[in-house]
Amino acid sequence: MAPQSIAQSESIAAFIPDLERLIAEAMDEWKIPGLAMTVVQNGEVVLVGAYGLRDVEAGLKVTTDTQFMICSITKSFTSTGLALLVDERRLDWKKPVRDYIPEFRLHDAVATDRITVRDLLCHHSGLPRHDWVHLPADLLPAQMLAAMRYLEPSDDMRSTFQYNNLGYLVAGMVAERVSGQSWTEFTRARLTDKLNMNVTFTAEDLAAATDAAVPYAMDGDTRLRAKLLPISIAAAGGINTSIASFANWLRLHLDKGEFEGQRLLSPALIQQLQTPRVHVAAPEFAEYGDTHYGLGLGSHSYRGERVVSHGGGWLGWNTLMTMLPDRGVGVAVFTNGNGAVAEILANYIFDRVCGKEPIPWLDRRREQHRKFVAQLDVDREARKAARRPNTSPGHDLADYAGDYDHPGYGRITITNAEGKLHWAHRGMSEPLAHRHYDTFELPEAPGHLLPDRLAISFSTDREGNIASLAAPFEPLVKDIVFTRISAGDCTNPAFRLRCVGTFSHGAATVVVGQDSDGHLTLTVGSQPTYKLRPYQSRTFLIEEREGFRVEFHVDPHGEIDELIFHQPNGTFVARRVVVAEGAGEPRFNVTLFNDNYTPMEFVVWVLEQVFQMNREEATRIMLEIHYHGVAVCDVFNRPEAENRVKQVMDLARQHQHPLQCGMEAISTG
Repeated sequence: MAPQSIAQSESIAAFIPDLERLIAEAMDEWKIPGLAMTVVQNGEVVLVGAYGLRDVEAGLKVTTDTQFMICSITKSFTSTGLALLVDERRLDWKKPVRDYIPEFRLHDAVATDRITVRDLLCHHSGLPRHDWVHLPADLLPAQMLAAMRYLEPSDDMRSTFQYNNLGYLVAGMVAERVSGQSWTEFTRARLTDKLNMNVTFTAEDLAAATDAAVPYAMDGDTRLRAKLLPISIAAAGGINTSIASFANWLRLHLDKGEFEGQRLLSPALIQQLQTPRVHVAAPEFAEYGDTHYGLGLGSHSYRGERVVSHGGGWLGWNTLMTMLPDRGVGVAVFTNGNGAVAEILANYIFDRVCGKEPIPWLDRRREQHRKFVAQLDVDREARKAARRPNTSPGHDLADYAGDYDHPGYGRITITNAEGKLHWAHRGMSEPLAHRHYDTFELPEAPGHLLPDRLAISFSTDREGNIASLAAPFEPLVKDIVFTRISAGDCTNPAFRLRCVGTFSHGAATVVVGQDSDGHLTLTVGSQPTYKLRPYQSRTFLIEEREGFRVEFHVDPHGEIDELIFHQPNGTFVARRVVVAEGAGEPRFNVTLFNDNYTPMEFVVWVLEQVFQMNREEATRIMLEIHYHGVAVCDVFNRPEAENRVKQVMDLARQHQHPLQCGMEAISTG
């Protein structure tokens, strides 16, 4: 596994044999198929090496030109690109994001107005990861931006570090608005082309490359070929490149913004990118100092040396760029597997170039790794033990089937087939296993895109109907609640038309009407007219009264005979007013309903036009509607009544006024 070397320094050359042995041991421990590495020292690329296989099944070796997904190292390109715009005074990253993207919204109104571009770059927005908004890779950037207003924060803005890829979605969009180019065009033109870097930006581009690595994931201690999954936020993790090309990225940052005699960025801006701004974590080992985050780059101390770095990880990929800026040394490691290999190698190189006895990082991390693998089965058994035994779902499985929506996370569809529930969400689908009571869970799926073991808990309304499901997509906030989408007769226009009429509850008259858009309205006595919104089956929500619902009951003959009120204070039944048995041919009251929005002069005009009333009579009826909510205009036979209702509704639609009209049968006995 001899590395290719370019202008090798004596300090690096002296320990290459030891480094190679360490590479082999580390790759073997974590079962890493392939690895590429480069070292830059004092402005020169002193080592670029390729080891192992980019494709195990095909037996293809890694070369120094093999393309890897570099994942979140991409963030350093996004922040550096924005620094170019700051350098040119086209951008002030201390200004609010909304100065550049007016439609930007967060859950919190104060954060929406005050979050700056710099806050996004150092993960200081108060928003936790919410990664399952973007991981399915089925949304356009504008759709993900719109979803952010519905994502719950877990802390106040600027109070704590919370890594967030969606922040870099917005940062990339800022670059687009200011530059007038797409983020990929801007990054290529202003950075990678000037650095002679061969880069692409999508999983499709990587798959089409003639020399590209294949990702591998682990199931416990077993290596699996993983699916090549896209990264939907290019500015957060989308760059693909080779280790030979990436060496020039290290050179730019170590040479304080200069590359081969051309200054791309001022030293002051390079310093701003590297400056620690937000505390991330206390150290795990004594050799490290506290970790901080700057602008697209992290920082910490290692054995007294200042380190600036960024890692990247995705299913089957692990990458690291890390630098000792004060010594002019930089290391990058790309692998098509996951594990601690990159950190082990970088620290070894830093120890040797600094003239220090190497810390046995391989031994330390190997011990941790083996304990981690051993713990996996213990944790699986613990999860099984946490289930409540001998429980059953509280409903028939068919009752859970339906579509459930969240404005930020999208739609979940639950289906019932062959005695089992199945889950589908934005291109992912799996059968659900019953956990206990009304909670089900997804399986483990190593090497595939899936929120492994995600628990899905169903909730009911007061009447026992399945109304929502909740899932912990983001562990740092409350479970994400998906509301069941309306379904059943309530969504059928023909059924809604059958609901129109008069009902009686004691002395109270209840009138169900229909507005110009075909939606039902409800007027109880002299109360205001309410809007009814489809809910489930034959039940509607009263839009202006949270927790109030009405259900239309259908008798054995298929006729709607009752209106049932489901309220926080009880259940109440109103019976439909029908023509008395044995009575003559029914006549129909044609009625207007007040919704408090129709101009009074328009109501008078309609009464004059449709019902041939004089001004005085029309004004009287209008006032009755205004004060009592409902008024009978006249009595007709069925064809004439239907014609008058149609005339009123046509006029209301034509003039865009929400005037409502209905007809009800009355006895002529």
